[in-house]
Amino acid sequence: MILLINICKEKLHYLEFVKPIEDILDKNNIKFNTKYYKKIVDNDLKADKIIICGTSLIDNDFLEDLDYFRWLKIYQKPILGICGGMQILSIFYKGELIKDKEIGEIEIDFKRKFLGKYKKQKVYALHNSCVVSDEFDVFAKSKYPQAIKHKTRPIYGVLFHPEVRNKDIIINFSH
Repeated sequence: MILLINICKEKLHYLEFVKPIEDILDKNNIKFNTKYYKKIVDNDLKADKIIICGTSLIDNDFLEDLDYFRWLKIYQKPILGICGGMQILSIFYKGELIKDKEIGEIEIDFKRKFLGKYKKQKVYALHNSCVVSDEFDVFAKSKYPQAIKHKTRPIYGVLFHPEVRNKDIIINFSH
């Protein structure tokens, strides 16, 4: 079972950033449960894996509510952070948030295999902030890291939106 974490404050943002991931998981017969980040309880953390979804450019409330993610330090199973989810993961692991907007299709080069991706790929970017953290290896970048994995734990992050392009990243992580 995958715990899909919604960080969107607006229903419209949920429909744009979370629902497509639910649809990908549904289509591939992958069991999941979606929860809003402020409503996560200890029992939810029994999930086999966690995906922290992204949200819109104007929806950054989650950055003021990082205490709701304290469990990240103790959860030992695989986590995938998408966009805002990658920002949360990076901040929790000594990262720095850097204001820098990227919007639209960009090309990045995966220097090493990352959740099934390798070499040059077109991805869809939509973010106001990028992150850097010495705790993660960088697998692909534009100006800033776009795909990362924690150096010692099964924690992955993508700054782009694989629910728009590169849906196989979500499927590969989920299996």
